[in-house]
Amino acid sequence: MKRERSDWAHLIRLGGLLVLGLVAFVFIRPLFIPEGFGVYGHYRAGAILDGRDHPLEYAGRADCEMCHSDVVDLQEERQSSHRRLSCEGCHGPLAAHAAAPDDVRPVLPDITPACVTCHEKSAGRPPLVPQVEVRDHSGGEACSSCHVAHTPGMF
Repeated sequence: MKRERSDWAHLIRLGGLLVLGLVAFVFIRPLFIPEGFGVYGHYRAGAILDGRDHPLEYAGRADCEMCHSDVVDLQEERQSSHRRLSCEGCHGPLAAHAAAPDDVRPVLPDITPACVTCHEKSAGRPPLVPQVEVRDHSGGEACSSCHVAHTPGMF
């Protein structure tokens, strides 16, 4: 005749598995946590040093303004809505160009995809950003056929 196990036997097995899991967690967890994690809260302190080792890709607007002050002056003069945008937002990373302007020439972007990124009609965009249905608005023409990117009013 088969013996029935009591409810306590199930609870004891379950408790044993829980204890085994906790012991495994305590001993295995340190193998997967990087050194320095938790020194500054939920953050790995060495991440700062790791980031420092990556080469710079973006120069920043201030570096662009040193040589291209004519563009900045024109944007300020015309109160361009693009005057607060980062140059590299449209032109891409320019640290190499800023470091050696005569040796590294940036590629001018295909302007229409850059414009569409911000100006394609979308319910989620703030109302202060002009929005258009690109297909209906331009009829396939490039944005630069009617607009100047740095001062995007009409010609």
